[in-house]
Amino acid sequence: MGRLTTHVLDLASGTPAAGMTIELVTLDGSVRRPVASATTNRDGRCDQPLLEGERFTAGVWQLEFHVAEYFAARRVPLTDPPFLDVVTIRFGVANPEQHLHVPLLVTPCSYSTYRGS
Repeated sequence: MGRLTTHVLDLASGTPAAGMTIELVTLDGSVRRPVASATTNRDGRCDQPLLEGERFTAGVWQLEFHVAEYFAARRVPLTDPPFLDVVTIRFGVANPEQHLHVPLLVTPCSYSTYRGS
């Protein structure tokens, strides 16, 4: 059974990004449908997969990480407006039977991702 997971690392502090809001949406052409939201735990992970089973289907998905809100809550100095506000990672799922892990490594001014396992 396939599932989607993520985790977030705060590279500015060298720690997991605890307390970051993440939203998951599916895209069908120009139609954006919210599917799930979660807040990262103290390990920078969600307590449950963001999506699993029959709801995890082939198609175009988008993770939205609320990074400016996260850094502001930790009193990290940010520009006004913040350079990064909501980091969006749009990705395609070809095989929803697999485990897809999409992590985020982030600072107030940069981010990186990769397809994890």
